[in-house]
Amino acid sequence: MSAEQLLGSVSDQGLTIVADLEAGIGTLTRLAESAVDVTVVVVEPTPRSIDVAERAVAVASDQAQGRVIIVANKVADAADRDRLNTAFAGREIVFVPDDHAIEAADRRGSSPVDDAPDAPAVSAIEQLVELVLDTADLGSPRSESRNG
Repeated sequence: MSAEQLLGSVSDQGLTIVADLEAGIGTLTRLAESAVDVTVVVVEPTPRSIDVAERAVAVASDQAQGRVIIVANKVADAADRDRLNTAFAGREIVFVPDDHAIEAADRRGSSPVDDAPDAPAVSAIEQLVELVLDTADLGSPRSESRNG
């Protein structure tokens, strides 16, 4: 079952669904308009990744796919940060630093949240979680229909 079929087949009554979709914009282009409350677009500070993410943001915005949050992953320095700020000017961006604690936990097969809860990348992901959770409380039309 495709992501768009799954999202279209469930009632939105009291459900929270978090889905890690395929890279690119294919799934976004096939979703019904206003199908989700939040679209999280993950981008790395490379030209190809930025190009795809810019297209994903445009599609999500054009199709009213809720609050769009950019996750800038593996940000190594100020130049990366500037490049992403320029590409996504005016957008909400969560910067996840290139953090060796993430690689170390992955090599051990464990969670960085458990292994290195104070790591900068873990803190950034916690910030993302707060933004996503806040969206459910902002009174968006889909949230109101679920809660009301």
